[in-house]
Amino acid sequence: MGKNVVTKIDDLVKINTVLISVSDKTGLESFVPELVKINPDIKILSTGGTYSKISEILKDDSKKVLFQVSDYTGQPETQGGLVKTLDFKIYLGILTETYNDYHKKDLERTDALPIDMVVVNLYPFKETIALEDSTPENARANIDIGGPCMIRASAKNYLRVSPVVSPADYVKIIEKMKKNDGYLDLETRFELATKAFRHTADYDLAIASYLEKTSYQEQVEPCYNKEN
Repeated sequence: MGKNVVTKIDDLVKINTVLISVSDKTGLESFVPELVKINPDIKILSTGGTYSKISEILKDDSKKVLFQVSDYTGQPETQGGLVKTLDFKIYLGILTETYNDYHKKDLERTDALPIDMVVVNLYPFKETIALEDSTPENARANIDIGGPCMIRASAKNYLRVSPVVSPADYVKIIEKMKKNDGYLDLETRFELATKAFRHTADYDLAIASYLEKTSYQEQVEPCYNKEN
């Protein structure tokens, strides 16, 4: 436990590396270019459809700042995007502390980057179950795993990392970064962390409430092989 005790933190943290993986891509067309404008040396790690969207937004500039998570981790995405961000290197980058020598050694050992901002929102579970033709299997498939893990990890480490779960916060974040020459302050990180934990709590509550209203037979009947 002693090796993870925090004894020194910074109010202002420069946003050098950002991980962006979002279901709701609203606002990226203005948010991402502003991040690059504020810090031209920024590194953006991304996945799947989000990576494609950011490539379209940044065009030629994407070659300088945008990187596939799979290239960064050395692990290709699984078929259908089932596993994309659940990787040691990603979580090491999110959870490490600036002034912890043990953490620095781990970053060096794995050639990992400290990740300063995590921009993630989740598979549309509520929207899926609200559809008239929604099925239990559609609902199950829209239970996000990697997203909540990254949100919780970044929110836990708000002492250094900025967890961003809502496009509604993009404007405020950019304003703060412009004011602070590319840095984000501790008060803002704390506010974002509070929202992040509320976001994952509401998400899990929606899933639990849905499962409580249906029997396990309804959930598995279409694909249940009763012979085995």
